[in-house]
Amino acid sequence: MKFINYYYLLLVSLILLSSCNAKKQEVETISLKDSYKDDFYIGTALSADQIEEKDAKVDSLVKKEFNAITAENSMKSMFVHPFPNKYDFALTDKFVAYGEKNKMFIHGHTLIWHSQLAPWMEKIKDSTEMKAFMKDHITTIVSKYKGRINSWDVVNEALNEDGTLRKSVFLSTLGERYLVDAFKLAAAADPKVDLYYNDYNIEEPAKREGAIKLIKKIKAAGGKIDGVGIQGHWRLASPSLDEIEKSILAYSALGIKVAITELDITVLPNPWDLKGADVNQNFEGSAKMNPYPEKLPDSIQVKLADRYASIFKIFLKHKDKISRVTFWGVHDGQSWLNDWPIKGRTNYPLLFDTKLQPKKAYNSVLELKETKK
Repeated sequence: MKFINYYYLLLVSLILLSSCNAKKQEVETISLKDSYKDDFYIGTALSADQIEEKDAKVDSLVKKEFNAITAENSMKSMFVHPFPNKYDFALTDKFVAYGEKNKMFIHGHTLIWHSQLAPWMEKIKDSTEMKAFMKDHITTIVSKYKGRINSWDVVNEALNEDGTLRKSVFLSTLGERYLVDAFKLAAAADPKVDLYYNDYNIEEPAKREGAIKLIKKIKAAGGKIDGVGIQGHWRLASPSLDEIEKSILAYSALGIKVAITELDITVLPNPWDLKGADVNQNFEGSAKMNPYPEKLPDSIQVKLADRYASIFKIFLKHKDKISRVTFWGVHDGQSWLNDWPIKGRTNYPLLFDTKLQPKKAYNSVLELKETKK
């Protein structure tokens, strides 16, 4: 009898151990991309080192969690077209190859943007010269990756906060027509690729109205525009969930796709209640403006997790309108927010910490899907 009890207990223990291991393995294999595979792409922005796979642990994380990629910097004008008669596609070739190898959705960022221009581009004053530059720049880049890149940010950040057109080298030389020209040139170079207008704060009422007018004008003038990218550089308390939802609905009503393209949530105070993502703005730092230099308090971890969960609930509610949600970076250590709008701060805006460990925010986003199974 004792032997029977012993073997019975042993059998029960083995079954329980097997069940625990199975559950552990299941947790380890759960990922953002798999959990949201029936809803929309889950993307990330890759740095140069990540494109070149210099860190095996980061590379493994990218492949496990994401099924869409955007180049954080390498496709911007100053890097890809440094001189009038010279293009540098070394890193962009690797970026596209990386996406193809891992069967990822590949997004090109960005063709026309007033910032991070090569110095020679900023000196163009003549309309004929600017038109020739735009044709060469857009046609060369888009044609090179025709059929390999799935979507492009054709024009980036062309609006002021009040919805009017930003004064840029493109607007000053060509006027408003540069917007339509850019989309027509991109469509001619690759008729099948999806073309987006991308900007920050376009979930705010005034700028949203400006973006809607801009998109309508491009369409009316015969430009091909397939989607709008809401950057999603947001904060713990703003913008309101209501304005985010209104924006998704308003843009979708134009007959275009909506992508969340550069998502991150700052947990730090901003100078003068600054909103947006103008990379040219910078302010002096202080201890008050860098409150968590070593570690993010649990109370703020919880706020960040709740904020992400609330935002993703809206995304899931309107998943039929959303094509992609891309985080602006893989982990906190990579985030541009450590240096903007104040250099040298420690921010915690993403789902993975500097040690590549998932945060409470990661779990809150996953649980929205896992609890429905």
